Amino acid sequence: MTGQYQHSVDAKGRLFIPAKLREELGETFYVTISMTDRCLTVYSESGWEKLAEQFESLPYTKARTAARLIYANAAKCEPDAQGRILLPQKLRDYAELKKDVVVVGVSKRAEIWDAETWNKLESAELESDDLASIAEALGI
Repeated sequence: MTGQYQHSVDAKGRLFIPAKLREELGETFYVTISMTDRCLTVYSESGWEKLAEQFESLPYTKARTAARLIYANAAKCEPDAQGRILLPQKLRDYAELKKDVVVVGVSKRAEIWDAETWNKLESAELESDDLASIAEALGI
């Protein structure tokens, strides 16, 4: 998945998922908290199953806390006829989503960010040397 898409969460907590991403995510997908950032992570059904397999491959004592949080805070989503999904209030609160959000394609998943938070993060990351060091490690 690629690209970034500017959208708004409506008064009922619904978010339009871009058609390009809906095609890649499929008819049913999962939205949950991110394990690394203050955003939401969106997985296709097959991506969700792979995540479950990864959790199951870890020793229970190592995976239990993260698995509990990921699964307890997951929403199974099926877009309505207009391509919108309902983001539960708890997930919106976690990611500090206000009205304006950015949906970002990140390889095999998507992320949903508060627009202001995303813009600050993107600006900071574009100005850092991290991208150059990662490119060097990849041999680019």
